[in-house]
Amino acid sequence: MSDSRAALRAARRVVVKIGSSTLATDEPSAHARRESPYDRLARAVHALRQDGKLVVLVSSGAIALGARKLGYRARPKEMAKLQASASAGQSLLMRAYEEAFDRVKIPVAQVLLTHADLADRVRANNARAALSALLDAGAVPILNENDAVAIEEIKFGDNDELSAMVTPLVAADVLVLLSDVAGLLDASGERVSVVRDIAAEAVPLIRSGRSGLKKSGVGTGGMASKIEAARRATLAGAHVVIADAGKKDVVGRIFAGEDEGTLFLAATRRLPAKKHWIAFTLRPRGDVWLDAGASAAVRSKGTSVLAVGVAGVRGDFREGDSVRVLALDGTEIGRGLARCSSTDAVLLAGRRDRLGPGDEPGVLIHRDELVVW
Repeated sequence: MSDSRAALRAARRVVVKIGSSTLATDEPSAHARRESPYDRLARAVHALRQDGKLVVLVSSGAIALGARKLGYRARPKEMAKLQASASAGQSLLMRAYEEAFDRVKIPVAQVLLTHADLADRVRANNARAALSALLDAGAVPILNENDAVAIEEIKFGDNDELSAMVTPLVAADVLVLLSDVAGLLDASGERVSVVRDIAAEAVPLIRSGRSGLKKSGVGTGGMASKIEAARRATLAGAHVVIADAGKKDVVGRIFAGEDEGTLFLAATRRLPAKKHWIAFTLRPRGDVWLDAGASAAVRSKGTSVLAVGVAGVRGDFREGDSVRVLALDGTEIGRGLARCSSTDAVLLAGRRDRLGPGDEPGVLIHRDELVVW
């Protein structure tokens, strides 16, 4: 066992995400003939709990199961049919989990979330409290996007993203992304064992198209979405492993510290919870362009965004909304929470006016609410 993988054995809170392509290999009705992926996962979770770990599952599969139930020959493209498939399939998905986990005497609980639930601080805190209560009660929460009502999530989101958002929500030490490949592959098709710097080591493989995982006709994710999920989760202080769900005892091997899958090491400088929420959960409502001097100050010194350095404003945002901070060439410098509306930002741009009593002169985004890439 390498030193880099020793931390996996010591993990106490774990998020495991499994995709549609893995679960769709078996019909729930065929479980009696051979061990299903649900049973394999239930046994793996049971072993982790025996080792003192708390486990949260993020599971895709509702749309795939529902589409099959409703007689669609392939994953629908129309939004209404996607919603119908999600509605029809979610009960099948949970029934399969209920039956599998009942065989290992572990209660499960369904938790359906939308992006809006996690973008709102009050609702996110309520979700955190509910998940904590379920774990304290000995249950395994099984999370999925609420695809039956969350139109935007079906169109733009996936459960890789959801698992990365859930990781800091439950203070997980490790996120495991179970897929249908051995891990991230290098240019020669060999598995990459450990990634220490995602931008330098993993992103170039994605851009080259040689990462090893394409989007399937069943799910919505690919290797790019998994690398992005890994980036977000590692910045929250968690280690991330991408591994082959079909490999025998893969979860057990991962947490035994064996060289399984691709391990992405947690960032040495993690983002505080609020800044992680700003950077990766909130969706920007507008853009603020900075002149050269302001761009340099924000990048090198981490200063607040001052009105005097603002060269332009785009979008329709309100006080407290997330906005992107851009250099004049369009490069994204970071993201932060606006201290005024877009209308006021336009009026204040280039000026030294105060935004309100007690504020620093012309603060459009305070450094405590700004994430610089």
